[in-house]
Amino acid sequence: MRIDCSCAIREEEDPVKILVVEDHALVREGLLATLRALQPGAQPVGVGDAAAAVLILEQEDVDLMLLDLMLPGTRGQTFLPVVRRRFPTVPVIVLSALDDAETIASVIKAGASGFISKGFSGEELLAAIRKVLSGEVFVPPAQQEAVNRNLGATPRAGSGPLGQRFGLTPAQERVLDHLAEGNSNRQIADVLGLTEGTVKIHVSAIIKALKVTNRAEAALVANRRRKGG
Repeated sequence: MRIDCSCAIREEEDPVKILVVEDHALVREGLLATLRALQPGAQPVGVGDAAAAVLILEQEDVDLMLLDLMLPGTRGQTFLPVVRRRFPTVPVIVLSALDDAETIASVIKAGASGFISKGFSGEELLAAIRKVLSGEVFVPPAQQEAVNRNLGATPRAGSGPLGQRFGLTPAQERVLDHLAEGNSNRQIADVLGLTEGTVKIHVSAIIKALKVTNRAEAALVANRRRKGG
């Protein structure tokens, strides 16, 4: 199977660090192998339980966590609220073979940024991860309508003028606000409580959405729009 990873997801090379929490070694190694194709230099790390995951999260900047729903000991569904409380800036994608709408809706309500079925192909897995890294919530398309009914709400969408015009997510709008003020990625990360790597992902998505070539042009477009120019 050939995985197409031609699309650039960053303004500049800065390896994405993804933490895989999966107790089955064969599944974990397969996920790590697939995730290395996300971008050149991608840094996936795998652990087998919640305790090991917490140690990694406490010591390193993690851009995203892939969490198995059926972990032994501390189950994924029990561990998810702990991660959201202790590490609120780390987006979590839940991974499970139980892909009914009720299960998906329950993990989204608990704070997950996405849900990936273990029946996904490698291409589908990477596409879902890219979507979450860009600041969106991912739900399997086939389950989207049923999940929305369970959630009693529609998916998040940008609400500001720039978000509506360019299709930016709320997270991207917040990053663009600071980018337009001339702040660096590190400054934006500090203010918004994000990792610098996550900010770079958002900046790359903003540049693509605004159809410009660099951050300076993106800031110019944002300031012009806000002034009505």
